Amino acid sequence: MTGSNDAAALLRVEDVVKAFPNLVALDEVSLDVHPGEVVAVLGHNGSGKSTLVKVLAGVYSRDSGSVDLAPGTELHIIHQDLALVGELSTVENLTLMRGEGAAAAAPFDRTAERDRARELIGRFGESFDVDAPVRELSNAQRAVVAISRALDGWTHSANVIVLDESTESLHRGEVDVLFDAVRRLASEGAGVLFVSHRLDEVLALADRAVVLRDGRKVADEPIADLDHGRLVELITGARADEVAGAHESATRSDGDPVLEVRGLAGGTVAHLDLDVRPGEVVGIAGVLGSGREVVPSLLFGATSGSCAMMRVAGRAYERRSPAASLRRGIAFVPSDRARWGSIRDLTARENMTLPQMRTLTGPLGAISDRRERTEVQTHFEAFDVRPPLPEQRLSSFSGGNQQKIVMARALRDAPAVLLLDEPTQGVDIGAKAAIYASIDAAAARGSAVVVASSDAKELLRLCDRVIVMRDGADAARLSGADLTEHRLVAEGYGLA
Repeated sequence: MTGSNDAAALLRVEDVVKAFPNLVALDEVSLDVHPGEVVAVLGHNGSGKSTLVKVLAGVYSRDSGSVDLAPGTELHIIHQDLALVGELSTVENLTLMRGEGAAAAAPFDRTAERDRARELIGRFGESFDVDAPVRELSNAQRAVVAISRALDGWTHSANVIVLDESTESLHRGEVDVLFDAVRRLASEGAGVLFVSHRLDEVLALADRAVVLRDGRKVADEPIADLDHGRLVELITGARADEVAGAHESATRSDGDPVLEVRGLAGGTVAHLDLDVRPGEVVGIAGVLGSGREVVPSLLFGATSGSCAMMRVAGRAYERRSPAASLRRGIAFVPSDRARWGSIRDLTARENMTLPQMRTLTGPLGAISDRRERTEVQTHFEAFDVRPPLPEQRLSSFSGGNQQKIVMARALRDAPAVLLLDEPTQGVDIGAKAAIYASIDAAAARGSAVVVASSDAKELLRLCDRVIVMRDGADAARLSGADLTEHRLVAEGYGLA
């Protein structure tokens, strides 16, 4: 490692604040990166890492504070989604951003560009068809293309490169090659900001670690002073020996499972077996990309996948789809409320009743307006939705009240199975309390509840037991005294 704080910083972030409705994502965050230094940025999901990268990239404007680069220093960012154009080739993706100055007016020399592309990806030990559309490449190959593009055309070595979870799709050998390239860049005077949740990689690569928690910087320490256990403590805010018992459910039944699943697969999930009994709340934990984030949508049929066996209330359920799941008494609240969980231009009443209208129809199939208004008003009062105006457009409500409406819709028919993905994401503490109470009430009525969440404290508050996902499969199943915040995070990172 070649880091040094003697030289002037290439990148200096001072007291940056970025707030969204009901959420302060960055709260006076400061850090700096010097020539030859690799600085890791760590934190649990929702800590502010991604927001910081987006502020650096100019995707988000900061509310206050400053971001300064040394004169002549360029900032290059490898985003989590890689930002490649799938229909274009590697050659075209690499040359896409080189459209300025004299080079833009020069004839395009495909042979020379092809050779350059091969040379760039060859730095990472790769050799593949650079004329093939990028969408046909493997995840690892696409990551190499994105990293090569960021390094292409550097006019001098004293630049800053930001790697935002860029190793997520790389296997061990590819990671080693990437790290060798990063170390070489640092030795030539570049600064590196390495955003990652893989603690072993951080310890192997970084000179310093900056830890974010709930939008605030809680540590900035040399890697030499840290180990796995200390990093987990900094990320969670809990000591390794701190024990917090699991939520104790007074309603959990020892009867037959309401939901039985064997061999669930799809998206980032490779294999999952799951049983949930009436009145039981089962959590799904894990870092981003572990599979945790797609389990509820796979179970609901909103994400395509496969399943060796699935039974709901004792009956086989073979062809999953959202419509079929609703008929089976399965309700789903997705994490992206605006995109998948609501129609923002419709009224709150319409959003609440649209998916299930049969309870509101009379003998001839006509919808009873009076019955609909009465039912919606009842749910508004139960969830304390503000303002209490069901005919108002959903988009005019705050994020917390929108989430209450989406939750009320999922619960209005007392589902047999309730699937929740990040149920309190982006809501204030008051809305969070109301949503927690509604989940408790659903379990008390006998629903089988599955909660996927990146918030360890939320899982401890709600769940009887938690399945920790890692690399697409369950890495641990925790309950009782084993269910602690430290253990959840350690298992998610593979450090337990």
